Amino acid sequence: MSTRISRDDLARRIAADIPEGAYVNLGIGAPTLVANFLPADLEIILHTENGLLGMGPAPEAGAVDPDLINAGKQAVTALPGAAYFHHADSFGMMRGGHLDVCVLGAFQVSETGDLANWSTGAPGAIPAVGGAMDLAIGAKDVYVMTDLLTKTGESKLVEACTYPLTGVGCVTRVYTDHAIFDVTPDGFAVREAFGENTVASLQELTGLRLAPAEGH
Repeated sequence: MSTRISRDDLARRIAADIPEGAYVNLGIGAPTLVANFLPADLEIILHTENGLLGMGPAPEAGAVDPDLINAGKQAVTALPGAAYFHHADSFGMMRGGHLDVCVLGAFQVSETGDLANWSTGAPGAIPAVGGAMDLAIGAKDVYVMTDLLTKTGESKLVEACTYPLTGVGCVTRVYTDHAIFDVTPDGFAVREAFGENTVASLQELTGLRLAPAEGH
């Protein structure tokens, strides 16, 4: 059995944890996949930082409206009742605590819930934090969607972030291709392990002290 799940399966798993009636922002990149797996029988309202409330899934081929995009310039759909508004109003929603959940990518997440997701600090890196800082401190719950390991095998879950921070103590839960982790006052707790992964094997991969989440 594999120790990793696919990105689509991870997006599906995140979608299953979003409650009905939630106002949700999906960050640029992999988090946008979550829109494709939200249950059709639940009302979940998707927000984009460029000014759309009521975003739907990606359009079918041949049904793309070039004027209808998300913050990552990807073609999207609008559900019945969707609203368009000024960029400033959109950021007012983000900063004002009106979003229940945001799903963001990450380079690193620390044991205390610090998030680094906009720069590795490498020389010549383009500073492009965008709305991530606003989402990280404005959303009631911050979910991170990322691979557990970098391409060179280092854990993205760390004791302390070494990259420039996006937000401090802001992450609620981390969804990775190996397992789901809750951020607790005592560090990371394994909420759900995929495939052959165990708390012990995940500790070995991350180099961190992990515990099972309460009730799991």
